[in-house]
Formats: sequence, C-alpha cells, structure tokens
Amino acid sequence: MAGKGGAWKVAYADFVTAMMALFMVLWICSQDKEVLIATSEYFQNPFNSPMKASSGVMPFDSKASKSNASGEGKDDSSNAVNLQFLNSIAKDFFRMMQLDEDLADKPIDIQVTSDGLRVNLFDRARQPIFQKNTAEFTEWGRFVMQSLAWMIDRNRFHVVIEGHTRPGLDLPKPEYTPWELSADRANASRRALTHYAVDDEQIDRVTGYAATRPLPDQPKDSEAQQRVTLSLTVGRTKEKDTEKPAKPGTATPKPATPAAAPRAPATTTIGSARTPAPTPGLAGSH
Repeated sequence: MAGKGGAWKVAYADFVTAMMALFMVLWICSQDKEVLIATSEYFQNPFNSPMKASSGVMPFDSKASKSNASGEGKDDSSNAVNLQFLNSIAKDFFRMMQLDEDLADKPIDIQVTSDGLRVNLFDRARQPIFQKNTAEFTEWGRFVMQSLAWMIDRNRFHVVIEGHTRPGLDLPKPEYTPWELSADRANASRRALTHYAVDDEQIDRVTGYAATRPLPDQPKDSEAQQRVTLSLTVGRTKEKDTEKPAKPGTATPKPATPAAAPRAPATTTIGSARTPAPTPGLAGSH
C-alpha cells in the first residue's frame, strides 16, 4: 500500500496554487490605477521596474508615508510611478526605432513632461521626415508615423500636433508661405496617425506656427527648427473635457439666467399714439 494513493496530493497542490494565482489576479485588478501601472511595468521590464525602493508594489517613502493623511504622499508616489512609466515608454520607443537616444543630432527627441511626453520629429537633410518643401512623407517619415501611432494608441495618449519651419525657405510658389507649409505638415501628421491606429477623438489640436516659435537652444536657421512636435498627454486634456458632452442618463446643469425684468403692460399702437391693451375677460363689460 505504501507509495499508492498519493496522486490526490499533487492534484490538491495544483488546485491550491491555481486558487492562489486567481486570488492575486483579482486582488491586483481591484487596486488603484497607480498599482496597476506599476504591476504592468514590472512584468514588462522586471530588471528596470519602478519598485526599487520597496519589496511591495508601490515605492516606499518614509517621509511621504507620514504625510498620507494630507494626501501629499499619495500624489508623490503617483508622480514617481507616472514619470518612470513615461521614461520606460520613451526608452522602448527608441529601442523599437533602433535609435541611440544619446546621439547629438538624433532625428527624434523625446522629453518626459509632468503630464506626458513631448516628441520632436526633426526634418533633417540627412534623414528627412518630409520630401523637400512639401508635406509628403518620405519612407522614413511613414515608418516613424506608423510607430508613433502604435505607441499612442497602445497608451491612449491625447495628442496636440504643431508644425514648425525655419526662416529663409525657398518655396516653389510665392503664395505658399511657411505658414501653409507648417500647417500642412501638422495636418499630414494627423492624417497619418489616424490612418494607422489613432482615434480622431484623441487628437486635441493641430496647429502650424511657421518660424515663429524656434527652439531656444538652436540657431533660428538651423535644420533643427524644421520639425513637427507632438505633445502626448495621459488622459483627456482640460480643453477637451469642457467640450465633452454629458453621458446619457445624467442631468446637465442649466446655466443661471438673470432675473426677469418687470413686465411692462401690453400696449397696442395706433398711429403714433399708444393705448393700453384691453384686459382679457373685461372687454365689453361696462
């Protein structure tokens, strides 16, 4: 009898392991958005995760934990996770494009901001995004826009697109100025993003600035001024929220109306003289 009848122990151990895994999944799914982001980032890149200061899910800060009562600690932890998450997105994009992010004259520059990413696509002669003095993409430009569309759609960013040029361009037609060129390139970028993956609702604004907003650390006639800038924000922008219609089934607050002025007695005009209008119910009674 020895050695027989032990198979149920193995089956029971597998069952307990599966139940524990299910419990962990349900627990993680019920947590805040910051915990979900941190957990997702850990499994995507466990050797460079945002959990360096703690053995738990969220980074631990002893100073921040003392201020949790006032809500400051939670904000600090959320910002730390968001910034590291955005940094990981930027690094993954450079890796996917096979670009060196430390290169001086790199064709793409990504900056992490407090609310998202700021992506500059430089139209340099060595590796142009657009065909010369047009809004037509090169092969490299199409590849960049396709990759950006995938990243924007995956992370549900909202997008503001700006077109910029440098002064002194030799454009083919006198009536086609840098204003038209910068606006056309920004709009071409919008069309490319929505063609590949991005929803129209994720585009917040498309603007052409010509040469009026140069990069401060570059000469005004530098090739770096020829660029398309995409500001990617996490979630919906304030400008977009104000235009968002109310959800079905929710009451829309009505704007306050000024107090009505006292109604003047109704009058009828005969020629140039005005006489009071007859009061209903009293006409013909003497």
